[in-house]
Amino acid sequence: MTAASLSLGPAILFVPADRPDRFAKAADRADTVILDLEDAVAPADKPAARRAIVEHPLDPARTIVRVDPVGSDEFASDVAAVSSTRYRTVMLAKTETTAQLDELADAIPGVRILALCETAAGVVRAPALAGHPSVVGLMWGSEDLVASLGGTSSRRDDGGYRDVVRHARSSVLLAAGAAGVVAVDAVHLDLDDLAGLAAEAADAAAVGFVGSACIHPGQVATIRAAYRPDARTVAAARSLLEAAAGERGVFRHEGRMIDEPLLRHARSVLARAGTPVDGR
Repeated sequence: MTAASLSLGPAILFVPADRPDRFAKAADRADTVILDLEDAVAPADKPAARRAIVEHPLDPARTIVRVDPVGSDEFASDVAAVSSTRYRTVMLAKTETTAQLDELADAIPGVRILALCETAAGVVRAPALAGHPSVVGLMWGSEDLVASLGGTSSRRDDGGYRDVVRHARSSVLLAAGAAGVVAVDAVHLDLDDLAGLAAEAADAAAVGFVGSACIHPGQVATIRAAYRPDARTVAAARSLLEAAAGERGVFRHEGRMIDEPLLRHARSVLARAGTPVDGR
């Protein structure tokens, strides 16, 4: 499977699977919904959460179900619940090995897996995970990652990620890109810090993440705005591609030397703006 196999949109909203009263609202507000059977649900409420994803269906093309890790006490029950629905895009929590991916793929034929690399083992093995035939994308997570290292904080006092977390983010993005699958950026936990969210989402869009996960509907508009190129950027990209139509090889445009990588950047800008232009 390739990145083209999975269309998520920029704002990907987690919803606790034991809150079916929020399902339709989440689907209305976000580009994609992740019905979360794992960390968002208390152990005692997991049976109710599984019933909810069966009894309150959403559009399967815009819905992902996050299941508990392979080997956990909850995994088999999660898989059984998903198998009784039309959902076939599944996020596997704490993915660390291709054997775990095999187990999920065997349990749900035709499953499209979004592997969540949120431990040291998962990040280090991200290239192998991205290359698995059932994987359509990777996501990473900072808090579980730091916990797996025995740490206590993913961010510095100024709100920025610590170096090891930034390294993990880049590693997962590179692994996804090398394998031709999508990469999803991690959640921003500070709900009041919309400026910080906007900066992280803009950076994610600039380097190639297909979207950013979020945990509150109030974060959706900020993420969408960050991924949407402004009018000036769109106009510049369009102008560049129009100039390229009459050129062969490297050429000069508005004081810069232009070659194929820069044309690809421009095509990506227009694609994110929803106005792709054919070009060489």
